[in-house]
Amino acid sequence: MSGETIVGALEPKADIAEPAKPARVDSPLKRLAQDFFADRLAVFGLCLFVVIALIAILAPWITPQNPYDLAQLDIMDGGLPPGETSFATGGTYWLGTDQQGRDMLSAIAYGLRISLVVALVSLACAIVVGVAAGVAAAYFGGRTDALIMRVVDLQLSFPAILIALILLALLGRGVDKVILALVIVQWAYYARTVRSSAIVERRKDYIDAARCLALSHRRIMFRHLLPNCVPPLIVVATVQIAQAIALEATLSFLGVGVPITEPSLGLLISNGYDYLLSGRYWVSLFPGVALVITIIAINLVGDRLRDIFNPRLQS
Repeated sequence: MSGETIVGALEPKADIAEPAKPARVDSPLKRLAQDFFADRLAVFGLCLFVVIALIAILAPWITPQNPYDLAQLDIMDGGLPPGETSFATGGTYWLGTDQQGRDMLSAIAYGLRISLVVALVSLACAIVVGVAAGVAAAYFGGRTDALIMRVVDLQLSFPAILIALILLALLGRGVDKVILALVIVQWAYYARTVRSSAIVERRKDYIDAARCLALSHRRIMFRHLLPNCVPPLIVVATVQIAQAIALEATLSFLGVGVPITEPSLGLLISNGYDYLLSGRYWVSLFPGVALVITIIAINLVGDRLRDIFNPRLQS
């Protein structure tokens, strides 16, 4: 064998393909984040809501006045327009004051706390009740499904504001009463949403496999069936937060919501309603602007999540 033949045999073959690297698979949470942050309006809404939430949480430390403390209020500062100086402390009221001498900037920050707490607590409680009812209706079917869904249909046939007004007329005013009324009003939306998704998932093979393993009904419903119904639930929950804030503001504006000692945004708007024609527009205007901005921010996030979880809406 010649030297050229030996050298050629020892050289690596150029046509031998290297093994292909496995394709990188992103987690569902990472894909969700990428799709969400691809929309600038949704990112703007999320950032805006985070700022609003931080203002509400840090209200006792960033506001110049506690509007709930009567000792900090001075009647001499009542009805001051935006930018005026306090007669008692010499500080500047950037958004003016109401007729009780309450700093509107501080009142809005504290009002955001009440509105967000009421909305989030009622949302969590309504999700628990609605999800349990919806999953049970889809899993057991038959009379259980018919009974639960007839109750849902009956409740959804009435306007939410009407049901809330009747409940608060019977229960009275108070933050806990408003939360209870919102839970009773909202749970039906989650029950119907979860039931629709759970009926589809119930017919799949993994549910039949779980039944063959003799797993308990509770484990099948909440460990296997429910996690696959989360995407539409997230969309409905996001939309319902904005509706809960608006409904609470409406109830407080009508005088049947939170008490006067703990004013939310709706009650602040109501307090200045009688003074709109007298020139003191700021008492209702600025809380109204804060309420609209909060609802818009949440709706921007909710619209993007709806587009992500519903492929038919994607372009």
